[in-house]
Amino acid sequence: MSATTFFTSVHEQLQYIEQRMREQADGEQHPDLKSALEHLLSAGGKRIRPTLGLLVGNMLGAPEEKLITLGASVELLHTATLVHDDLIDGALLRRGIPTLNARWSPAATVLTGDFLFARAAKLAAETDYLPLMKLFAETLATIVNGELTQMFSARGVIDRDNYYNRIYAKTASLFEMSSLAASMVATEDEDTRAAMKAFGYEVGMAFQIVDDILDFTGDQSTVGKPIGSDLLNGLVTLPAIYYAEAHRCDDDIRSLPEGGWKDTQRVQRLVDAIRLSNATEQALDEAQQAVGRALSALETMPASSEKGALENLAKFIVDRNL
Repeated sequence: MSATTFFTSVHEQLQYIEQRMREQADGEQHPDLKSALEHLLSAGGKRIRPTLGLLVGNMLGAPEEKLITLGASVELLHTATLVHDDLIDGALLRRGIPTLNARWSPAATVLTGDFLFARAAKLAAETDYLPLMKLFAETLATIVNGELTQMFSARGVIDRDNYYNRIYAKTASLFEMSSLAASMVATEDEDTRAAMKAFGYEVGMAFQIVDDILDFTGDQSTVGKPIGSDLLNGLVTLPAIYYAEAHRCDDDIRSLPEGGWKDTQRVQRLVDAIRLSNATEQALDEAQQAVGRALSALETMPASSEKGALENLAKFIVDRNL
């Protein structure tokens, strides 16, 4: 399925969002902040989160100016989390270009991420709607808490609840915020807001599950990191959980909670075994179930081109690069 089936109708609005994001380094700021933001934005990216917000907001008749402001806020928040993630992970490349921490000191990188968080919050405040500001703050807290949980209490853990909580915090919470926030500036109807929150949540969960599948099935040039890199970092994702549930006596699986993930030979054997098993297909089926629930949340919305585009977006989540 072509991404253009859902990007096309919001292409012009996405350009306005891009412009609004670049404007955030204008003014009295240090000149290096502008060049850093230009560098980060030049890396491109799917812009799928602001696209989600635009489609939901357009479907519900939200004011365009608020949707553009929201879209820029969400994408800046996402960019800030990537800046900090790359520093924490020691990543030197993202989407084929050097990360900020590959060029700057850790202190400068952290401060740049902080600046982006501040500008994202400023944009959210420009919607002049206090509940939306609370949503922004709660989402950021969820993301940060999820990162801390991943650092201190997720390595080698083979547990579904741990996994679902992690991917909600890491990914689905921002999808949920994008969809819910767009509905909040469009309508007071709580049922509609709940439906859009559910849609964003399910699409976000599916998105991360597919990313985790690609960590085993993709190629390094496409995924942008070594195959099996999550497991090499001690993070047991859904394909590995399915494999572990079916192979509880596997010595390599049993070693993970005791630090076996630090043994690269063990991990490579596990990655190869997972790739040869049906674990990735089982994980994909779960992602498809999440997309099915997302589509169910859309059913109560009246027919429109935006509703069709949202359906295409949800289906594209589980089709990309597989």
